[in-house]
Parts: sequence; C-alpha cells; structure tokens
Amino acid sequence: MAVRVAAVRAVAWLLLGAATGLTRGSPAVLGAAPSDAGTRAMCSEITLRQEVLKDGFHRDLLIKVKFGESIEDLQTCRLLIKQDIPAGLFVDPYELASLRERNITEAVMVSENFDIEAPNYLSKESEVLIYARQDSQCVDCFQAFLPVHYRYHRPHSHDGETSIVVNHPDLLMFCDQEFPILKCWAHSKVAAPCALENEDICQWNKMKYKSVYKNVTLQVPVGLTIHTSLVCSVTLFVTILCSTLILVAVFKYGYFSL
Repeated sequence: MAVRVAAVRAVAWLLLGAATGLTRGSPAVLGAAPSDAGTRAMCSEITLRQEVLKDGFHRDLLIKVKFGESIEDLQTCRLLIKQDIPAGLFVDPYELASLRERNITEAVMVSENFDIEAPNYLSKESEVLIYARQDSQCVDCFQAFLPVHYRYHRPHSHDGETSIVVNHPDLLMFCDQEFPILKCWAHSKVAAPCALENEDICQWNKMKYKSVYKNVTLQVPVGLTIHTSLVCSVTLFVTILCSTLILVAVFKYGYFSL
C-alpha cells in the first residue's frame, strides 16, 4: 500500500514539474511570436500581373509588379524584366528603337539573327530585356510595356485557332545599397547590363514573386487546309486580272517614244 502511495506521489510531482516547466516556458514562446510576425511582415510577397491589351494581330504586353509594403529604399533600386517571347510571337526591334527615342518604353532585344518576317514554324524563341519604371500612381509599383505581334502559322485541318502561351518572366532587381528585405526575395544572382544605354554589367538579384494569373494564353486564328484550293484559285485569278488591267492601262494611256 505504501509503495502505491509513493508511486502516486512521484507521478504527481512529475506532472507538477512538467506543468511548472510549461508555465515558465510560455513567456519565451509568447515573446518570440512578435519577432516571427515581424519577420513575416517584413518578408511580404511581390506580386506580378501580366495583361495583354488590344485586339487583332498586334497586341501590347503590360507587366505590373507590386511590392507588399511601402519601402522607401525602393527609390534606390532598379527593376529589370527578362521576358521570353515564344516562336508564335515576335517583337520588332525597329519599333522598340522608335519607342525608346520617344521615351515610351525601355526595352531591347537580346536574341540575334532575328527575322520578323518568318512564320511560326521557321522561328525560334527570343528574349527581351525590359527596364521597368516606377508607377507614378503607386509608390511600391513598377510597370513595363512591350508591343508584340502574331506570326503566321501553318493552316490546320479542323480547328481554325491555335494557342500561344506567354510564360512568366524573370524578375531582376539591382539596388545601390543592400537592405534586409532584399534577402527575403532574392534567391540567385544574374549578370545583365546595368542600364539600357550602358555597357557595364551588374549582378542583379533574381527575385521570387507570386503571379496573379497563370501564364498568358493567346488564341491566334489560322487558315484551314480545306480552303487551300479555293484560296489558290482566287489568288491566281485576281493576280491575272490585275496584271491584265495594268497592261491595258499602260498600252492605252502610256506614251512610247522610239
């Protein structure tokens, strides 16, 4: 009987000691909570939004980037967007040069031997660097603008449309000074030109972000193979007719001197 009482007392003391330890440890746990919350608040998400504007074969790709909180240090930072252009689209380098002269956008083609006249099945993916600008209506926002155009595609046997997927871009940031929150977002270094008109190379931070939408998907109308004979016949007829009319006009109203 005495052994049982001693055992009960021992268990009671153990339970009391465990309860006391938990009670003593709880302030430390509660004290650590604000620190964790502060870290989570400081490491707020970057959100990226891709939108395609306009209709038809000539579209505008608009990219908006928003940081999770107000950060004064962003005034010393530059944002570079590395966008892959699928083979079904193309960016006109001459158009980009014109837009840069008019200070509308800061984008440059990276890919070489680029043919804007080639159809989709003879083209390769290309790459564009876009130096984003801070949004005047949003302190923590950047935006970039890029005109894109559809290429011609092979005709299909049944469906009169084909899809083009524009993948999410790489988001690069370079700051004149380091600040703690940059460690929350950056996960690797990428070498790229420091500025559009600068040949110097900087080590940009590749940033982690959350995309608002999935990859942009564009529907492109294509011809049908069943219409090949009709299209060829009509094209040949119109060509012969117009050539005949031009020759008639030349012989009728033209002046010939020997």
